[in-house]
Amino acid sequence: MRFEADTEIDADVEQVWAVLVDVPRWPEWTASVSRAERGEPGPLAVGATARLTQPKLRPAVWRVTELTERQGFVWVSDTAGVRTTAEHRLVPLPGGRTRVELAFDQSGLLAGLIGWLYGGMLRRYVRMEADGLRRRSEQG
Repeated sequence: MRFEADTEIDADVEQVWAVLVDVPRWPEWTASVSRAERGEPGPLAVGATARLTQPKLRPAVWRVTELTERQGFVWVSDTAGVRTTAEHRLVPLPGGRTRVELAFDQSGLLAGLIGWLYGGMLRRYVRMEADGLRRRSEQG
């Protein structure tokens, strides 16, 4: 199953990137994350981990598998029977604006069941993240 949300932000890509990669502060701007802890200090990089707690979901550890500075990152979380891959992409637009594209895919034995049980909530969560990122980034 795939869930997607995107939005345009009235802020340049550097400003949006700074908000996006400051993972421990995500609970300040998206209600879809109640707690976020980095697994190691320093900037977000390939191999880095974070533990996210989300309302109505079990805490999950995410590991960065791809990262391109000021363009985006992909991270993966494995739980019993489901692998979730989440993409966070930034696209610079004219006039100092940024398009954010968020998506996550679920695969594995239980992915269909999880999508059926939690699909509506997961769609809301990815939309909350896109909208929250827009609001925080536009605050300057």
